[in-house]
Amino acid sequence: MAGEFSTLVSCGLMLSKRLYYGKGVSPAPAVMSRSLSSTESYLPTSVMAYAVVPEPAAVDNPDVPSYQPYVHGRCDPPALIPLHMHEVSMEVDCFMDTAFVTVSGAWRMHCIMAGRRCDCRIAIPMGEKGSLLGVEVDVSETERSYNSKWVTLADSNDTEKVVKSGDGYYLTPHIYTFKIPQVGGGFNVLIKVSWSQKLPYQDGQFCLIVPFSFPAYVIPVGKKIPKREKIQLNVNSGIGTELLIKCTSHPLKELSREVRKLSFIYEAEVPAWSTSDLNFTYTVSSSGIFGGVLLQSPPLCDFDEREIFCFYLSPGNSQNMKVFRKDVVFVVDISESMQGCPIENVKNALLASLSKLNPQDSFNIIAFNSEIHLFSSTMVLTTHGSILNATEWLSSNLIADGGTNIMLPLKQAIKLLSDTSESIPLIFLITDGSVEDEREICNVMKGYLTSGGSVSPRICTFGIGLYCNHYFLQMLAQMGRGHYDCTYDADNIELRVERLFTTASSVVLANITTGMPENLDSLELFPSHIPDLSFGSPLIVSGRYKGEFPDIIKVNGMLADMSTFATDLKVQIAKDVPFDRILARRQIDIVTCHAWLSESKELEEKVAKISLQTSFPSEYTCLILLQTEGGKRVPESILAREIFNKINLPTKGDLNSQKIVFLGALGGGFGNLTATAKNIPPGTEEPKSPEGAEILVKAASNCCSMLLDRCCCMCFIQACSFMNNQCSIVFSQLCTALACFECVNCCYELCACV
Repeated sequence: MAGEFSTLVSCGLMLSKRLYYGKGVSPAPAVMSRSLSSTESYLPTSVMAYAVVPEPAAVDNPDVPSYQPYVHGRCDPPALIPLHMHEVSMEVDCFMDTAFVTVSGAWRMHCIMAGRRCDCRIAIPMGEKGSLLGVEVDVSETERSYNSKWVTLADSNDTEKVVKSGDGYYLTPHIYTFKIPQVGGGFNVLIKVSWSQKLPYQDGQFCLIVPFSFPAYVIPVGKKIPKREKIQLNVNSGIGTELLIKCTSHPLKELSREVRKLSFIYEAEVPAWSTSDLNFTYTVSSSGIFGGVLLQSPPLCDFDEREIFCFYLSPGNSQNMKVFRKDVVFVVDISESMQGCPIENVKNALLASLSKLNPQDSFNIIAFNSEIHLFSSTMVLTTHGSILNATEWLSSNLIADGGTNIMLPLKQAIKLLSDTSESIPLIFLITDGSVEDEREICNVMKGYLTSGGSVSPRICTFGIGLYCNHYFLQMLAQMGRGHYDCTYDADNIELRVERLFTTASSVVLANITTGMPENLDSLELFPSHIPDLSFGSPLIVSGRYKGEFPDIIKVNGMLADMSTFATDLKVQIAKDVPFDRILARRQIDIVTCHAWLSESKELEEKVAKISLQTSFPSEYTCLILLQTEGGKRVPESILAREIFNKINLPTKGDLNSQKIVFLGALGGGFGNLTATAKNIPPGTEEPKSPEGAEILVKAASNCCSMLLDRCCCMCFIQACSFMNNQCSIVFSQLCTALACFECVNCCYELCACV
């Protein structure tokens, strides 16, 4: 899909060469980056807008017509011409480990002749684990605007049908795209999008990376056209410790500085747009483990009236803290779907992870498909010789073949770790598929984990592609007090597996408990099992409560030398931190995991309520655009009536002045058992049999296109010159009758929709 998009943009840039900007004026050349593959070369690197061009004849400068010869034919699929951008601004608010990004900009339909219209496709690249929150689009000349709404489907049987009607989809796991219908040539399109993303934590630093790089071909042509870009950045650590700036990619000017808050701004009129992403790195100063507890009352519109609390624990910046000794069992999927790039990248990631183990650590490897293959019958100490043996074993045994059975290798891993002591037993599962007995696996693992010794096995999971059930993997990680990560791109497997293993293998505090008061009327934790604290990630546990919260919370845990750690965390009231939004993504994922495991409709409804309230995507909600036309009455379509009957909107509003554009669901789903059984590789679309309507449309379209090819050409005109008068009269009457029945228009519409 990404490759096709890049090809369509390349075709669009070739079409844009038809544009004439006046004497002596030429646009910036569209230079392809040599460092990127052809698939990635024309993918958007920041928020961008494109003209969707099915007819090359419509391509012209709306201000300075070029009067070029008519271009016959159509683009199928339509070409994408990047629109010129006239203004852009970005506001970023960082709270704890989450960033909220809002990008606003103005684009112009500079490539479609005046009086013609075409669709406008908008692409939104997002940062680390980005979640689209909202979209606003305003087509100024027509007073037509679009505002996004999250809705939940009342009738679950119609969910699949409604979602398919949407026009939004993920181009890549981090780039979302959708269309705005029929924007006129020369019109201005004002776009405002917002999303949230995670702040990666590495070497004691938070790293903010936001896509903000624009290619040269979106620069407006003309010397007197002003170009203004603006960045505003606000950082709030949430706790009362000093913030230290490490590096920044743009010349940010400091606006204000407090103990735990910083504000910056960058604003300038530029000759060319930014060519680098916003990169901002900072650290929270501390020499050891520190944390706090923050309280906040729920918003007025919150369906859950209980108070909110957030428990925060950070490992600090000291590199002298001792990490736990590790006994690691790598459980690796080698089913047939892993063949090629995935299995090779997993192999490289395993070798890199083995090299990071300390001499006192031990390891083992289980490769599984329908059967299991063990590197050793017992745990092996990490030595130079054992790593060489493991390298040879991986080369000869990591061969993609067979089906997928996850229960058997997990039981074997638990058995291998049954005799560990004074260490962190760690199961590291990597898979790209889903299996039918996932709920049974969770229940079996829960029994093993609750009956463990002083330190029960930790389970870390890594999912590859869309076909594995990522909520099953998250559930395993939650029960095992471990960590979860995923990638939908095989090229990122090695990097992300290494990063996950670094986090999981650098535990400094285990078996963490909090002395929550017993007199609270209601207490709910997210997650319910508190994970370990490691150098690679601060620990954040949120929850809801009802009752009187104490001023001090006692936190206990076990250090790497098996001694007891205890500290008192001060409870503070936080008024300037939007906890309901910061914690929403985490809470939605956790509750969705439990809803999947227990198959609870009540929990599904709870997830949907959180999604509607916070505007975060979920598996039980979808995104729509409500179109408003400047006070003009818009005819209510049949689809709008049907959909509104099936949807619970927050407020239905006046349907006479609004149209609905469905963008569809933004969730990843619960895996694909059929694709796993067929061993379809991750990143490959599952082949679908065409539906009856689709077959009919294609057949009609092919028939009409063949008729047009034979009737609407020079051969037909030449043939008419050989007809006698009577035949010409009959033919003219036939064409008139067909025109009356609008058959010509029907054929055109059929051809246009293919």
